[in-house]
Amino acid sequence: MISSEDWKPSEGIILEPNAEAAVREIKRCVALTAGPGAGKSELLAQRADFLLTTGACRYPKRILAIAFKVDASNNLKERVWRRCGPDYASRFDSYTFHGFAKRIIERFRPVLTGHDALDAGFRVVPKGKAHPVQTEFGLLIPLALKILDVYPMAVNAIRQTYSDVFLDEFQDCTDEQYALVSKIFGGTARRITAVGDVKQKIMGWAGALDGVFGKFETDFSATHLNIYRNFRSQPLLLRLQNDLIKVLDPGSEMPAELLGGEGGEILLQSFKDCTDEAFSLADQINTWINVEGVAPSDIAVLVRSYPEAYTARLTSALDALGVGHRNENQMQDITTEPIALVIVDFLLCLYGSREPKAWTRLLRRIIPADDDEHGSSVRNDWNRFIKEARKTAAADLAAKNYAQRWTLLKTFLSMVGVSMLTGLSHDYESRDRLKEIIRDLKKYIDAAMEQEPDLLKALAQLADDRSIRILTVHKSKGLEFDSVILLGVEKEAYWGNDTHEVRCTFFVGISRAKRRLVVTTAKTRDKLADISSWRNVRRPHEEFLGYVEKWQTDEG
Repeated sequence: MISSEDWKPSEGIILEPNAEAAVREIKRCVALTAGPGAGKSELLAQRADFLLTTGACRYPKRILAIAFKVDASNNLKERVWRRCGPDYASRFDSYTFHGFAKRIIERFRPVLTGHDALDAGFRVVPKGKAHPVQTEFGLLIPLALKILDVYPMAVNAIRQTYSDVFLDEFQDCTDEQYALVSKIFGGTARRITAVGDVKQKIMGWAGALDGVFGKFETDFSATHLNIYRNFRSQPLLLRLQNDLIKVLDPGSEMPAELLGGEGGEILLQSFKDCTDEAFSLADQINTWINVEGVAPSDIAVLVRSYPEAYTARLTSALDALGVGHRNENQMQDITTEPIALVIVDFLLCLYGSREPKAWTRLLRRIIPADDDEHGSSVRNDWNRFIKEARKTAAADLAAKNYAQRWTLLKTFLSMVGVSMLTGLSHDYESRDRLKEIIRDLKKYIDAAMEQEPDLLKALAQLADDRSIRILTVHKSKGLEFDSVILLGVEKEAYWGNDTHEVRCTFFVGISRAKRRLVVTTAKTRDKLADISSWRNVRRPHEEFLGYVEKWQTDEG
């Protein structure tokens, strides 16, 4: 343990004054607003490091972090593990709002009675409430609130567990989610750090509170801090973003001294139709990967909605060039499940020729982080197991049928053991949930192999580092990429009664890029999905393209 005066940010991490003030605050709640690329996730990781290593979060108290998406939750937990080490990080709990609500229900389930009653090991489904066997995803928070309302001891138990709470992407907090936080931590001495960016508020349709930061400041007597610096994007991209900030939130634009320099690339490309667009973009992406050396996972294609319809031609063109791609919206959250990552890396280690990254990730997840004494021998045991398993896999490769893949996986999971597997995620404490994810992943891989018989190519759709990402702007929040294609910036895509919300969506899209941004339009788009509102004839979105034209580096 170190004193707060001696604590320093991790090596290579620079905190501007307001960011450091937020990290070191030990008396009050903090409402921190920051632009894209300001390092909000890293700031929370540094705050966790400060609280845990200085004893401000005193053992056995814990830190609760709540994010909006599974990948953001996992990312933050991983950062804290790297910054603090396993001993301290074991006192850091990271959930989504719905994951946290589910945890409350599982812990205090007997409180729910009558029509609300749920069995142990209940399932959660998108739609189709059938209590007590299964409940709907959208009912998790209301059910958790019911427990807290009728059973004060549940509220007290959670309060006693945590001294600090982190709320990420707080601008998207809905009234239900805010009620959950307020019910548990309102009127207490718990330190809550709420982080977000009002310019990225694009969940109004989902019930996000207006002025949620102001409400939080009042309700929790929080001090408000703002950080400006964007560590993600290069200067030219920052200047484009700043033009949007002036419209979205006058007065909070980045200071001129942070906008200097000439780095960055902005391209505006207009096409006759979506077929021409697809061939051109596929060629560019192929060049980025195979000539420039950009990692596929560092390239994203973003659309406002209907990614399958907007990118159908593009994915066909990418397939023809052998470029891997994954549609994040189709995959839902299965690819971010820790057990899914373990299984994919295991199969890559078995059937791939050289997979050092997969091997490193796999060992990090299946060898106890704090087992220094036995870590070396355990690593050797796994080396021997993989070496033997690869002999069986070699026979599969020769026959090109991969017949032994699930038998080998079963043996592997048995060796890992239930204790280690359930430790990968709080959700896996329900064995049924763990089995369900494994079953779903196997089905997904089997289905992918019906389209692509080569297992390694099928796995490329699941492996994070082997495919470009195709996703909606909304799903891209909190992510960053070297090169971003914002496809179809047309009036028929970017429309709505709330012009501010539409601008926010565009802002999120352009601010995902670190180095290169390509914005496209097409005069016609074929109807490639059953979408009643689809329009074949397209018109460029003049306002948004006006911002891009001002800073473009090429006529496209």
